[in-house]
Amino acid sequence: MPDPKVVLIGFISALTFGSQAMAQMPAGMDHGGHHGMPGMAMPGGTSTPAVGASLHGGHGHDVGPAGATYDLRFIDGMVQHHTGALRMSEFVFDIGQPGVGSLGSRIWRDQANEIRSMGLWRKAWYPEAPVYPVALAPGGDPNSLSGLTRMSQDQIDGMRMMGDSPTRTNRVVWFLEGMLHHHGGALIMAHDALAKSTNPTIRRFAQAVIVAQRAEIMELRRMLALEGLRKPEYSNYDALFSL
Repeated sequence: MPDPKVVLIGFISALTFGSQAMAQMPAGMDHGGHHGMPGMAMPGGTSTPAVGASLHGGHGHDVGPAGATYDLRFIDGMVQHHTGALRMSEFVFDIGQPGVGSLGSRIWRDQANEIRSMGLWRKAWYPEAPVYPVALAPGGDPNSLSGLTRMSQDQIDGMRMMGDSPTRTNRVVWFLEGMLHHHGGALIMAHDALAKSTNPTIRRFAQAVIVAQRAEIMELRRMLALEGLRKPEYSNYDALFSL
């Protein structure tokens, strides 16, 4: 498990980042903006890449159309997505340094910090929202909290993208391949936020996700190559690398 001192330092940093971001938010910010965009399109008008066949489940990327509750839906979806990365990383903590164990510990630390920041934003921007993660109800109004429903377990599992747990013999490739596709899901969600959110904090966060995840996808591909794996599907998300 991560060093408690490192986690504590990360928590303090997250609090600072979250407080600064909230301070930068204009009073009464409109969380609406763009009109709903059906589905999620890749740059250049191509369709969303299919997640490669693996032990990891598919990802429900779309949190619904733009509207006053979009940022809430995005936060709740991304928190569940990040939670999946934490759980996946914990399977490789003891493998050793540097390498897969080091990468897993770094991903755990970074995404735990982002989860804490998103929690602060949620409380500040949507104080009347339910404490449980929400999604847009079928036919629900994207501009009203009444149009939301509790995120189902299937939706949570789809966001987390964990699939079946690995064995000790296959956990390295399970983690590397799974995290590559997991990061691809984050890229899709980040581009969706850039298309639908007018919130400057969410937009900066989405841009930071793109920068960080594309770098780690390239690192994951290098580590998979060391395992003798160079599958074409590892490049599925390259069209999402640009801001």
